Amino acid sequence: MTTPALAWCEQGRPIVKNKDLNSMLKRRRRLTLAANGVAFVLLAGLVAGSAIVTKEAVSRSNLAPLAAMEGETRLVAPTIKPIAAPANLAQIDQFENAPEIRDPLVAAEPVAPKVEPAVTIEEEPVKYAESSEIRYFNGRAIRPGRTITMTVTAYSPDHHSCGDSADGITSSIHSVWTNAMKLVAADSKVLPLGSLVSVPGYDNGNVVPVLDRGGAIKGNRLDVLYPTHQVALKWGVQKLKVTVWEYADGSGPCDFRAIRDSKK
Repeated sequence: MTTPALAWCEQGRPIVKNKDLNSMLKRRRRLTLAANGVAFVLLAGLVAGSAIVTKEAVSRSNLAPLAAMEGETRLVAPTIKPIAAPANLAQIDQFENAPEIRDPLVAAEPVAPKVEPAVTIEEEPVKYAESSEIRYFNGRAIRPGRTITMTVTAYSPDHHSCGDSADGITSSIHSVWTNAMKLVAADSKVLPLGSLVSVPGYDNGNVVPVLDRGGAIKGNRLDVLYPTHQVALKWGVQKLKVTVWEYADGSGPCDFRAIRDSKK
């Protein structure tokens, strides 16, 4: 029995009618076109996706160094070669005077100015340290030498005390105004002219010179000078311990002028 669409030949192959053959060919074309369309779409999608991936990869490769440069700044420390140890004295001196090498990555710190150590000047020790008290008179150091108990009176440079010799000049040819009129008269055998004394109650105990002498001043007598006779009278007569001072350098008194009255 044969089908309506097919007829068998003698070799057993199907014989296709023209109508059915055309339908089959059309169907096959449709399937081929559909398959080609699907393949084209897939290929186009694959090509587009590959292009996108490639473009993104290229963009990332180009932007990566830029991002790295914008994100951080890398500093490369210079290579510092080690300094060999000095082998002799010349190299040691050169090594000690070599400039300091500082790390450039460390912030620069202000360098304090070099301060030279203060030079200590040793003062000459006190030459006369055995004295417990040192004063100065006429720019020379003096120290206490001894004490004498003396009868102390007062006088004035006018005729009440000096009579005809009231010319304002002392026996040492010094004016009565010497040392601001703070001076005394003494016996030259006890206290030579130019001696230095301090009398309690006179000139606040300051050291005054012996620049005068008188006929009534003998032995352990001392006469202190005051500007007026009235003030001198107020002193009266006092018995006091008078301190005699000596120059601490061991030299004698200053070179006083010639004594005007040498007969006593």
